[in-house]
Amino acid sequence: MIDRRTFLDRWRQHAVTVRDLPVALLLAAASVVPALQDRGTQLGDLPARPFDALTAVAILLQCLPLAVRRRWPALCLTLVALGFALDQLRAYHTVAGAGLAIALVSAAAHLDHHRRTAVVLASAAYLSLAVALHRQGATEGLLGFGTFYLMLAFAWGVGAWLRQSRAAEAERRHHVAVSARNAERTLIARELHDVVTHHVTAMVVQAEAARYLTAAPERLDTTLTAITDTGRRAITDLRHLLDLLNPDHGTDPRTPAVGDLRALVEQTRRAGQPVEFTEEGSPAGVTGGAEVVAYRVVQEALTNALKHAQGSRTIVHVRHGERDTSVNVSTDGSGSPAATPGGSGRGLAGLRERVDVLGGEFSAERQAGGGFVVRARIPTGSPS
Repeated sequence: MIDRRTFLDRWRQHAVTVRDLPVALLLAAASVVPALQDRGTQLGDLPARPFDALTAVAILLQCLPLAVRRRWPALCLTLVALGFALDQLRAYHTVAGAGLAIALVSAAAHLDHHRRTAVVLASAAYLSLAVALHRQGATEGLLGFGTFYLMLAFAWGVGAWLRQSRAAEAERRHHVAVSARNAERTLIARELHDVVTHHVTAMVVQAEAARYLTAAPERLDTTLTAITDTGRRAITDLRHLLDLLNPDHGTDPRTPAVGDLRALVEQTRRAGQPVEFTEEGSPAGVTGGAEVVAYRVVQEALTNALKHAQGSRTIVHVRHGERDTSVNVSTDGSGSPAATPGGSGRGLAGLRERVDVLGGEFSAERQAGGGFVVRARIPTGSPS
């Protein structure tokens, strides 16, 4: 059996005129029910007239155009208004007169152009109808005609409110989509910065060192092998990152974890940076993005060490607690005198945002004796 949601999904796939047609047919059918005759709108309070051949014309004009009320709202309102005028002037008073309110709501909600013109023309047409009814002896009076006009204006106002609500919802969805897209671009930019900057920096440092090893073939071969390995790792990481753009990819492309830190440290050592690495405890079973952020903190800090403190003693300390992971990366001042916490600071700014999102703490500052230190405390999200 087809459930309600499936039925609604299939129904929405039909053209809008098909979906609007049942209302038109239902109102037309109700207009010819004997018990509902002479139960419709009685503008002017003229004596009711028995149904005749023109009654069918009035009913069809007031009902069938409702099938196109969203596709051609102006045409629908015009035809329904003509049918309503015929209905009132002939004093049939059919329930099909309710179609005028539906047409007004639809026109106000879906008419895109010449809205003010439509209001002016509709008001002029109503005034003409009121004058014609008065000449036929209508006893409604100015107050009655004015009250009915206000009811029609209310129907238009309802349609205008629906239009504004729909526009506001569309704007909200657009804003959400733009925000999501910008967030995704920021994520990709951060990941590219982390991956490309680290690997390229390591390759540049290794290539610079290779210039001075021509007289030592063994060391030169080791350095060139390290450059090759770094390049291959960069390609692997970039391919993995590009999976972020693939909607069919089933895993999180940001998969580097704290367990990869030893390989990261070893790669930095091969680039010529003396790194001491210590790790306390083990990663929690459920850490969410904490492992990724911890990895990126160490990666960015080591990249800055290669760029701005080449050859300086670098210490990496990672401690896994029950509730958080602490990272401390320090570089002394024995290397390049131009040591700085991170050049333009773009990478460190991105790290600070990553850590802040998880509710952690991040700092990157110079040390009193030279060099710099990067510290991060990253909540793991594991239960206490």
